[in-house]
Amino acid sequence: MENPKIAQKAPYVLDLEPGTYYWCACGKSSNQPFCDGSHKGSAFVPTKVEITETKKVALCGCKHSKNGAFCDGSHQKL
Repeated sequence: MENPKIAQKAPYVLDLEPGTYYWCACGKSSNQPFCDGSHKGSAFVPTKVEITETKKVALCGCKHSKNGAFCDGSHQKL
């Protein structure tokens, strides 16, 4: 299995408006933490994130979270 590229060893802490977002799972996007299609031709697919109200989120930057697109602290063990 292919390993994702570590985009950064910290979460992306963002204030997001309601909407649908696609989190980059491969780590290759130039629009981190969101997908720009750079995964094409790999085993990776972006993760759909639905935000229903304006809120602050911590999206995974290391691409190793066991909590989907959301940071679980895995970057501290890399």
